[in-house]
Amino acid sequence: MSSSDRKKNMSSLQESQNHATHNKPAASPQVEKEILRALQDLAYGSVEIVVHDGRVVQIERKEKVRFN
Repeated sequence: MSSSDRKKNMSSLQESQNHATHNKPAASPQVEKEILRALQDLAYGSVEIVVHDGRVVQIERKEKVRFN
């Protein structure tokens, strides 16, 4: 994933937080950094973000390795 793609993903994350109906604080810079780190160099797989009471409490990265 390129640097510009990561920036677009982060912008989307921040926009979705701004559009939320509750007034919870935005994710901390540390959480944002960890989300981007989980996405970095991920070719196949998923990143799961677990939220409890409006707070990110866990970030889980599942990577798939594919062979031809």
